[in-house]
Parts: sequence; C-alpha cells; structure tokens
Amino acid sequence: MIGKQIRLERIIDRKSEHTVIVPMDHGVTVGPISGLEDLPKAIDDVAKGGADAVLVHKGMVQYGHRGYGQDVGLIIHLSAGTSLGPDPNNKVLVCTVREAVRLGADAVSVHINVGADNESQMLKDLGSIAKDCSELGMPLLAMMYPRGKDIKSEHDARYVKHAARVGAELGADIVKTVYTGDKKTFREVVEGCPAPIVIAGGPKIDSEASLLKMIQEAMECGAAGVSIGRNVFQAHDRSELTRKICDIVHRKY
Repeated sequence: MIGKQIRLERIIDRKSEHTVIVPMDHGVTVGPISGLEDLPKAIDDVAKGGADAVLVHKGMVQYGHRGYGQDVGLIIHLSAGTSLGPDPNNKVLVCTVREAVRLGADAVSVHINVGADNESQMLKDLGSIAKDCSELGMPLLAMMYPRGKDIKSEHDARYVKHAARVGAELGADIVKTVYTGDKKTFREVVEGCPAPIVIAGGPKIDSEASLLKMIQEAMECGAAGVSIGRNVFQAHDRSELTRKICDIVHRKY
C-alpha cells in the first residue's frame, strides 16, 4: 500500500534501508526516569544525532515532537502497563491506529510478551492492530519479547526466534526483539523472521563500548537497525552517542 510505504520512508533511511529508533515511552512503565524529565530536550538531542524516529505515547506528542527544528519520525506506542501493577508483563491497548493517524504518526507500535499469562489477549490485540494498520496504510512495529513464568531467559535463542516469528506471522512490518548475546544464535533469529528486525537495548549496559559492540554484531547478522531507549537517552552526550550508533547502523553490510 502506497500510504504505508510513504510512512515507512519517514522512519527508515532510504539509502541504507536501516533505522535508528529511540523509544521514550518509559514514563508509563516506570515514571519520569532520568533522561526523560525534559522530553523535548531528549527528542531534540537524539534528532541532532541523526535518529530516524522516536517512539512515545499519544499524550506526549504535544510536548515535544518536531518543535525544535529537527526532523525526526514519529512512532506512537499503543500498549501500556506499569511496573506497579500486579503483572508487569500484562500490556493493554491504550490508543488506536485512527488516533495515531490524527496525531500525525509515521508508524505505530505494540508490545507483546510471548509466554505471559495473558499472551492470548495480546496476540489478539496484535492481529487486530495489524488489520487496522493494513486498512489505514500505517506501518506497524511489534515489540516481541519472550517473557513469562516459564521463560528462564528472555535471551535464549529458542524463545527469541519464536517470538520474532510470531510478530511477522501476525502482520508486523518491523519486529523488535532482544539480541541473543552471540552472532551465531542471533543469525538464526534473523533467518527465521521474514520481517526486518531491530534490536532492543534493554537495561542500562555497563559501557558504551559494549553497547556499540552489540549493535555491530547484530548488524553483521542482518538486523535492520536498533530501537534503543535508556542506553541512549540516559547517555552523558545523547547526540554524540546517537551519531556513533547511526554510523554503525547505516553502514552498508
């Protein structure tokens, strides 16, 4: 669909066909954490560094997107759940694709925890959102994580490649998931998922060098980019780190 393709070009670099996304939706999950107290400044910093898109909840669009001279794609997150709830793995829909269209979104995203107690409802939501996205020409990013009481490690390639494949099977245009920790197993994840894969950053990584090494390895395995939040917006120099990430992601592989 032409509308979906036009919007995808706003969040994916046309030359490299890769993307650097900085999610800033953490305020719902954990509150106003360090780095996101001033959302407009955080968005401006990563945009200056060359980020292709930022990801926020619907209520935050009015507080900082595209207001400071830097052009950056807008992804609106449709799922929510707080760390204070009885089951942090339970994500519910709090926004619709039509709302996102009205807000000027270039894409939408949903969060699915494969293996969670309410997996069935989240999968149903994913299918429904994919349908709406197809009808309205809106790209869909599916955050696919293996999480639940029977998941011993969310980085286990057996679970990661299953979760990623579910996202593609149910209609995602881009799948976000975790890096497995090594190139051999992550290559299996990429090969088993026909949709482009971007990697998550996860909790704060111990060093910038470790972060960049993880990104480099993922790209060498065929990843389409990154969707990294805390490790970018909590960095000492967000613009400079974003530039370094973009240099790796937009390299030709």
